[in-house]
Formats: sequence, C-alpha cells, structure tokens
Amino acid sequence: MTNTRTTARRGHSRWSRIAGAGVATLAVLAASACSATDSNTSSAAPASPVANPASGDLSNGADNFYTSDQVTMEKVTFTNQYRMDVSGNLFVPKNLAAGTLAAAMVVGHPMGAVKEQSANLYATKMAEQGFVTLSLDLAFWGGSAGEPRNAVAPDLYTENFSAGVDFLRTQDTVDPERIGALGICGSGSFVISAAKIDPRIKAVATVSMYDMGGANRNGLGHSVTPEQRQAILAQAATQRDVEFTGGPVEYTSGTVRELAADSTPIEREFYDFYRTQRGAFTPEGTTPDLTTHPTLSSNAKFMNFYPFNDIETISPRPMLFVTGENAHSREFSEEAYRLAGDRKELVIVPGAGHVDLYDRTELIPFDKLTEFYTQNLT
Repeated sequence: MTNTRTTARRGHSRWSRIAGAGVATLAVLAASACSATDSNTSSAAPASPVANPASGDLSNGADNFYTSDQVTMEKVTFTNQYRMDVSGNLFVPKNLAAGTLAAAMVVGHPMGAVKEQSANLYATKMAEQGFVTLSLDLAFWGGSAGEPRNAVAPDLYTENFSAGVDFLRTQDTVDPERIGALGICGSGSFVISAAKIDPRIKAVATVSMYDMGGANRNGLGHSVTPEQRQAILAQAATQRDVEFTGGPVEYTSGTVRELAADSTPIEREFYDFYRTQRGAFTPEGTTPDLTTHPTLSSNAKFMNFYPFNDIETISPRPMLFVTGENAHSREFSEEAYRLAGDRKELVIVPGAGHVDLYDRTELIPFDKLTEFYTQNLT
C-alpha cells in the first residue's frame, strides 16, 4: 500500500430531562456523541424499525437495514475482560467451504448508535466478500452490559473491540492471525485506541471517523475556548453531585427530535438518519427518546481521551481512513492520516457528507474496503 492520498468512487434508571441548553451545547458536537446537538426536550422518537411518516432521504442507495441471502447472521453474546456481556451479530459467508479459515473483522457503530445502525450494513457487505464479520454494541449501549445506560467510558468501548477479537479467535471459521477492525464515526477512534495496545488487530480502517476526545475538548474546527471547556466540566461535576445524592440522571447532546427553521445543517443531517425510517432503531427494552444521548455527567470522560497519541506505533500494521469530501468530520480523518505511521491511506469520497457514509451504498467505497482487507489480512 502506498502512503499517498487517493480518491474512491462515488430500560433505564430514573432520569430527568435531556440537558440541551447551556454550556453542553456551546459548540456543535463540543460535548456530543456522533450526532447533532439537542437543544429541545420535545416528544420522543418512536421505537424502530419505525412506522414513521418521514422516510428520510433514501437517495444514493441508502439501505441501513440491508440483509443478504449470501450470508448467515447469528446473534451472539460474549464477555469482555471485565466479565461484562457484549452483544454482537456474527456474519458468515454461506459459500465458505468446510474447513476454511477466513479472514475476519470487528465492526463498530457510530457513537450513540447501536450495531443495527450502520455497523450491521458494513458487516453484511464485507461478509458478502468472504470475510467473517462481527458487529457489536459498545458497552452501555444497545444489548451490551453497563449501567447506567448511555454512559461514556472510552476505555470500556476500546475493550469491547479487543473482546470482539477474543471471540473471533475462538471461531472455527476464522483464522486467528487474520483479524482486522473497522470503526464508523466515533468507533473509528475506539478501534485506533484498541489497535495501539492489541497487536492481534492486523489492519484498521475507519469511516467518517470522529476523534471523540478532540471533538469534545475542542469542538469542530477547534471552536471551543478553554473557558467554555472549563464550564462544560463544571456542569458535569455539578451533575455528579446531584446523582450521588440520589438525584435524577441527565442526558446531553444527541440528535434533535424535531427540526425548526433555524436547525443547523449538521442537525438536519443527523436527524435524517436517526429520526426517520432511514435509520431509526431503538433496541428492545430501551427508552426511545434517549437514543444517541449520553449521560451528561459521564460525557466529560471524553475530554481525557486521546486516541491519536502514539497512533504511529500501530505501524507497520496498515491503516485506511475513509471520509467524505463534504463531511464536517473530515478534519479528524485528515489529522489521523497525518500522524499515522508508514502504511496508511486516506480516501476522500467525492460529494459525500459525514452521515452519507453510514448507509448510502452507492457512495460507500466497499470495493476499496474489500481491497484493503484482502491485501492486508493475508
């Protein structure tokens, strides 16, 4: 692989309100997950797959809930190093010959989402290409363990990817020495964090990556001032006092549940995926209006998360960064590419925004991903 930039072809505990106003929304995504900042507490999003009158923009092959008759899908549960249950979906190509040990990969969903949003699509498409794939829910989200729900814990998110490798290495269809990782949005930063300390991850790709540490410390385009950052930390600390003495949990950021005339382009972009039939999904037993919303007091943990520190130590294992030409998150992929070691590639998808690469199958460069893993998981 060359080091050049290339272009590809086109049920909860007690809780209170979602804290949308104030210092938690000082800059778009400053204290946020991979979704637009929420500044209202209006009616909850319906459970999904949803019967929502808004279908969302289904152009360019948007197909988040894609399934394939070429692969089998099995729901699995395994434990991480801390004996917490991890929920996943295991995809195996139907044409895999008996006795074959295939290359494999762990696939992670956008921050604040669940495996049924984007990760399953990627896992299915890559399984069609002959890989055994595992989509998983991050700790505290979806079907994976962790209380309170929606808590931010970057180290445990990172651990779940290594736990996914643990699981794949025990499968009789998987070559234990040919396992990679693929992270979408916030999971892009978690797979980088995992690969830095887990040499069993042989190849790393990210799509529409968010550096969740940098996004929270600095905001997009480094728009958050030191004073604003301190105010965010103070609000989180105050909320810890409230919760320790028995007060209600509050939630922050996430995707708006209603659009207004002054909704920002980023808010509209995330709304079109998370709040319409295009991508809305609420896991059984969870509260629909909390999807994408992390807890306010724990979100400060991202301030101390530095996935790009020592990223060069992943080398000589290869890295691929895929981002959209028009993605508001493009700065993170470009920064990771700049800092990474020798074997790296940056792919800019023409005309694509950030969320476009969650599910728009006509824009997502699956051929490039297939080439990358085929060449590097040999």
